[in-house]
Amino acid sequence: MRPVSGDVLRDVPYGPAAAGNLLDLYPARGPAPAPLLVWSSGSGWMADNGKEGAAVIAPFFCERGYAVAGVSIRSSAQAIYPAQLDDIKAAIRWLREHAGEHGVDPGRIAVMGNSSGGWFAVMAGLHADPPVQAVVDLYGPTDFLQMDEHMPEGGAEFKAFLGIERCHDDPGSPESRLVGGPILERREECAAANPIAYVRPGAPPMLIVHGQADPYVPHHQSELLFAARKVHGNEATFYSLPGVKHEHPYVTDPSLAEGFVVREARGGEERVVEDAPPPTWETIERFLRGALG
Repeated sequence: MRPVSGDVLRDVPYGPAAAGNLLDLYPARGPAPAPLLVWSSGSGWMADNGKEGAAVIAPFFCERGYAVAGVSIRSSAQAIYPAQLDDIKAAIRWLREHAGEHGVDPGRIAVMGNSSGGWFAVMAGLHADPPVQAVVDLYGPTDFLQMDEHMPEGGAEFKAFLGIERCHDDPGSPESRLVGGPILERREECAAANPIAYVRPGAPPMLIVHGQADPYVPHHQSELLFAARKVHGNEATFYSLPGVKHEHPYVTDPSLAEGFVVREARGGEERVVEDAPPPTWETIERFLRGALG
């Protein structure tokens, strides 16, 4: 481990892989032990650099008393699922084991990410043992075999971006690469890699945010996750954003979330939240503060 300027730790190995098993740790600007926010950026599981996005969120959250960890997991080019789940659990385990050395409270951990990083966050929330305390899922996939029938405009933008002929059932899709072959031929592997399969009673509170016009991960994926959490009595808040694609600029510019709808599930009951604030970093931090204490 190598401390660098500002006591940030960079490229800390938490597992055996030279690439993909690294994390960065940004210290909280406040009293210790601090709550920890773990971040991983999305890449469709095709890159090993998920930790890099933490540099963007760290200034905001560290200033408010959180330590921030950016975590990379192995790409599908390095290894197929369940290697990525193994990495998620190993990273959380390392952060707990070394919490005392870095002023982190191992009993107050939240996980957040976007796209496949959202998948990372939900899987961490459903598999970490002991559990994490909160999850923020920004438009992550949750059930691979239900994606294609809900792709806007037949998935034209998605196919053009990746240079493939079909959508998520194409052999070259991110999900097919993750499970080691076309998803329609890897149904059992998909079931094992689908976060929705692991929703259970007692799962940690979750904030879900998804654009209705997302051309890569259909909005329906978050609808499925929210519905599953409701059925199991979990606490969940779901921001649905009309016109928003596969992105989250609204966290700094709330005008880009205009017309958003918020649904909340608690104890198996659901309500629409009429007076909810827009899904900004401030709103996300408020959710985390409530969940972490």
